[in-house]
Amino acid sequence: MKVSEFVKLSGSNVLTGDYEDREIACGYTCDLLSHVMGKGQADMAWVTVQAHMNVIAVASLLDFACVIIPEGLPVDEMIVKKASQEDIILLSSTLTAFELVTLMHENGVPAAKKG
Repeated sequence: MKVSEFVKLSGSNVLTGDYEDREIACGYTCDLLSHVMGKGQADMAWVTVQAHMNVIAVASLLDFACVIIPEGLPVDEMIVKKASQEDIILLSSTLTAFELVTLMHENGVPAAKKG
């Protein structure tokens, strides 16, 4: 599934403006950054309630397809700017993390590999 397809399916808002429409290879949800660093995979869609600079750093380091902030949680403009600078697609959704990963799963996006 492409990021644009997920945006349409989930009704998410793209916070970072124009973006390269990447393929989502897998989905993951977690709020513990060290855990995400250990489990993260390139082209992953990451759902997290965390909305700070370290999230962008992790997503950039591991080359994630996108980061999705659920439940309409606020995202500071500085975070959006940093995500844009790092070419990280940052999405905001009114759906819960559970609903977002369920949508991914129901539409063929596998879970991140265990390991």
